[in-house]
Amino acid sequence: MKFLFFTDSHIRGTTPKNRKDNFYETLKSKFEEIINISKDLDVDYILHGGDWFDRPDISPSIVREFAIIIKGFNKPIYTIAGNHDIYGHNPKTIGRTMLGLLEGTGIVTLLGYDDEMVLKKGGISTKITGRPYNYDIDSEEYYKKYYIVKKPDDVDYTINIIHGMLLSKPFFKGIAYTLLDDIKDTEADITLAGHYHSGFGIKKRNDKFFINTGSIVRISNSLAEIKRKPSVVFVEVKEKIHVEEIQLKTALPGEEVLDREQLEMSKDRNLKLHEFYQGISSKGEYKKIDLFKIIDEITSNQELSREVKEEALRRIGIARESFSKGEEQND
Repeated sequence: MKFLFFTDSHIRGTTPKNRKDNFYETLKSKFEEIINISKDLDVDYILHGGDWFDRPDISPSIVREFAIIIKGFNKPIYTIAGNHDIYGHNPKTIGRTMLGLLEGTGIVTLLGYDDEMVLKKGGISTKITGRPYNYDIDSEEYYKKYYIVKKPDDVDYTINIIHGMLLSKPFFKGIAYTLLDDIKDTEADITLAGHYHSGFGIKKRNDKFFINTGSIVRISNSLAEIKRKPSVVFVEVKEKIHVEEIQLKTALPGEEVLDREQLEMSKDRNLKLHEFYQGISSKGEYKKIDLFKIIDEITSNQELSREVKEEALRRIGIARESFSKGEEQND
């Protein structure tokens, strides 16, 4: 049984200011290469770690073009939703997003928290579970619920796909993250992670694989990202597990596509979503409205109950949708 995994494609129709190339055309070239890789390896299934899109309400014309490309895999696609695929960090909004549209048209199969898919081929059975992004996915109270899964006795292998800040070592301050050592009790033979764009490669602990080779696109200004070569991962399960990282040939050297003079100060665009908004005073007065920062402030507040957080994020998601519709009407 063969799988091809990639993550954080961040499909969009515009070029980030720190890119020298035509980002839209580069994305299409990468997808076409990944499709060719899947055909050359004769894979059975495609797995994606979330953040298909750069925002949940991306232009329908962009979605249409990429939907046609994605159908070119001509293989079942199992995926989870990332934080950029949903409104207000709320997975329940997926039905109103463009990723939800892909699911509704049968192009992809979305895995929720309670979904389990058992795939069988050649006498091998593999259970696939998914953990889409949730604002408390890396919280001290709940991370085990998402990262640690059980392996049934009646399957040969278990693969868990998760969109969270899974790291091989601690190096971020002031944000929630989960370390590989924290989830050593998982019974998943393979944990596939998205969300952290720079990735940590392929790690093996106690005969279990933990994999995040990073986003297939590079946006951040860190030296590591400029040097990193975007890649996909080939997984084959037979009597043993074979894992191979494949670098994308269409991904040009970082120096050729990233404009250092225009790059943002943040080390990782993903990290910005986790930093506290400095303009929020101790009295809660806002100098500037930034929904991502406000969302993070809410989710990081330990004094708020889970119910209050969920309701606040639900309302923010509704407000953001209304704002987006208003923008469309004014265009």
